[in-house]
Amino acid sequence: MLTKIAGGDIIDPVNGRLGKGDLWISDDKIAAAPAAGAADRTIDADGCIVMAGAIDIHSHIGGGNVNTARLLLPEQHAAHQARPATTPLSNAGWSTFQTGCLYAKMGFTTVVEPAMSPGAALHTHLELADIPIIDKATLAILGNDDFLLSMIRDDASSTMIEDYVAWTVASTRALGVKVINAGAAAAFKENVRTFSLDDVVPSYGVSSRKIVKTLQAAVGSLGVPHPLHVHCNNLGSPGSADTAAATIAAAEGLPLHLAHLQFYGYGTEGKRRFSSAAARLAELVNATPEVTIDIGQVMFGQTVTISSDVMRQFSARGSAQPKKSVIHDGDGNGGGIVPYRYGKDFYGTMQWAIGLELFLLIDDPWRVFFTTDHPNGAPFTAYPALFELLMSREARTEMIAGLSPSAMALSTLAAIDREYTFEEIAIMTRAAPARLLGLTDRGHLGAGATADIAVYRRDDNIANMLGQAAYVFKDGDLVVQDGEITHYRWGKALRLNPSPDKAMLRRLEDYHQQRYGLSLDWFDFPDSAVAREQPFGEVACRT
Repeated sequence: MLTKIAGGDIIDPVNGRLGKGDLWISDDKIAAAPAAGAADRTIDADGCIVMAGAIDIHSHIGGGNVNTARLLLPEQHAAHQARPATTPLSNAGWSTFQTGCLYAKMGFTTVVEPAMSPGAALHTHLELADIPIIDKATLAILGNDDFLLSMIRDDASSTMIEDYVAWTVASTRALGVKVINAGAAAAFKENVRTFSLDDVVPSYGVSSRKIVKTLQAAVGSLGVPHPLHVHCNNLGSPGSADTAAATIAAAEGLPLHLAHLQFYGYGTEGKRRFSSAAARLAELVNATPEVTIDIGQVMFGQTVTISSDVMRQFSARGSAQPKKSVIHDGDGNGGGIVPYRYGKDFYGTMQWAIGLELFLLIDDPWRVFFTTDHPNGAPFTAYPALFELLMSREARTEMIAGLSPSAMALSTLAAIDREYTFEEIAIMTRAAPARLLGLTDRGHLGAGATADIAVYRRDDNIANMLGQAAYVFKDGDLVVQDGEITHYRWGKALRLNPSPDKAMLRRLEDYHQQRYGLSLDWFDFPDSAVAREQPFGEVACRT
């Protein structure tokens, strides 16, 4: 099957294609223009922008915490609404089937679930397998589990720790590793309620910094393409910018990725002791090339916060809107579900402004990634409105006019003129995520790449344009036309498969027998347990 996308404005920063031209698809791959012969199908893309399919590196779309949120808030699901619903659980894809459809309509073709508890890996992958159209991937959580903390405490060799990380990534079918408030969940079990980078986990004598540095080194040594994905300490607290600054400094020349930096952009100036420290953090990121970040942008409205940072969620439960929450402990992280509504008051305005400041003040679009930490800052269905804010100073000015003046006085946002270009959007949402995740087959429109393609009809209303793609191809299949799903298909889960040393497997077997009275086999599952055809696709990793 030979398809020609004719006459579109191609934006492909990886291959230097920035201008009008044709794009060819042969079956499921992008192809060079044929020497002769006509296309089997031609798509008229005149007046359209053509980009690779978008990639979201940080969106909570499956797993235990997501499912618990559904159970906590049934009244926000479409099935419980008397009329078409506009609440996060219905319009942001909390049905697994909706998730793939809504992402595809915006031109997204790959999404990463960034917080998979190893013990819930099968549950997570079963949910992801029910999400149509898009490819998925996961990051496995480490950094609060007894096995790792005990090894660090006992000065285990770097090779042993690498073998444990390799086993975790392989057995959970993950694409990388995430650490969440390193050591804090373990400390929480001993009644600790605040925890910073140089605090020590009781009973282990290991600092949060030591855990982060140990995992950072292991991930790098294993050749995992995506750097250690770090959810820092002190999320959401006034003064958390100090923690983020210390964590950035701790990179020390090695790659490190900081998640949802907006939630750490909080200073302590002003009468409320809550202000923007975004300019400070942006300057640090600009000066630290080994660090990448995603934003976690806040948008106004009702949402629900879900996190494996049990310490943070426990402290935030009093601010739940509506007034109900779930806090659960676990062998590793545990977690919490706290519904929340971001209003246009002082605090909501401050958070909204801080995220945009970070987007606009960090210079390099290859190192800043487009996220709302779905659903924590906002449902992913808010992405089109966020694109407009980044690409239009006028749109920001109009929004600022209706927000808290006292909050805006503590932010630099109103003075920032920068407007993202389509090329920068393509880098931030396509090329850079593919490079960060080690996915060389996507994020660009070069010959041989997977035919994940989004075509947008030009419109002065950027939110409309980027919210409803004119055409979307997934693996060469036309799945969206004029903003509507035309064809359902099943994507796959992208994974690494490093091989740990057999001595580590024997040690893990002994540990699980002693701790749980269960064989290690109980903590793994065959690929066939996920009932989709060819559910996994392997990504290269040095072992």
